[in-house]
Amino acid sequence: MPEGHTIHRLARDHGEWFAGRKVHVASPQGRFAAAAAQLDGRRLVATDAFGKHLFHRYDDGRSVHIHLGLFGKVFHHRLEPRTAPPPPRDTVRYRVHANGRDGGHGIDLVGATACELLDEPQVDAIVARLGPDPIRDDADPERAWAALQRRSVGIGRALMDQAVLAGVGNVYRAEVLFVHGLHPEVPAREVERATWDAMWATLVAWLRRGVKERRIVTMDPKELGKPRSRIRRAEATYVYHQAACRRCGTPVRRWDLAGRWAYACETCQPPPRGSRTRRSRR
Repeated sequence: MPEGHTIHRLARDHGEWFAGRKVHVASPQGRFAAAAAQLDGRRLVATDAFGKHLFHRYDDGRSVHIHLGLFGKVFHHRLEPRTAPPPPRDTVRYRVHANGRDGGHGIDLVGATACELLDEPQVDAIVARLGPDPIRDDADPERAWAALQRRSVGIGRALMDQAVLAGVGNVYRAEVLFVHGLHPEVPAREVERATWDAMWATLVAWLRRGVKERRIVTMDPKELGKPRSRIRRAEATYVYHQAACRRCGTPVRRWDLAGRWAYACETCQPPPRGSRTRRSRR
């Protein structure tokens, strides 16, 4: 599932390509056909992202809400001046394109968990269910801290709860816990406030950098002895998808945590007393 920085990057790109323009909207697959017919020819006024939720806002006050889920993808087409986009694949649920004398852009959405046309109160209801999104300037870390204090589950599970914190996925979860020396099974409400403040600052920096760079790099370039631009994907993380800790060499523990793989170096991230989660290795 894409992490929050990917969704914010899509919102930024789509805003640059379509905001303020009348767009052509279609649903070759047919599942979004009725809504597409209502939007075709309307002006797309803005795009926005909250956590893993993407919104295309139209001039009639309604928005297309997109959640990619595990299998959703957005394909981009750069269009030559006054040309139509390429023929769509049968699985395209939502197609948007705009073109003119200087060329244009098109996008195709496939496989998304959600693609629906909503009015403003419905959009507000979705946003109200979410915790603060570290990428957004209006994010309030106090809300996330208060939510953590009400959670008896491990911090690893709590960080993936979008009602606690919006936009953080499995990669950022594993890496921020490693960097701050927390085992995923440490109870969320036992995390110290100073540690949480430091984690929040780290997530803000990482997620915003991810929007800019279009990739995840959590490894400190100083530890690798090379600039960020030369860090390969396989060496960009400390424990996520690693066989051994990139800092101390301890084999990385991997186990199922509420349906998602958790990763930890149990030398750098000592497990809490009484932890009985069955161990497994990559």
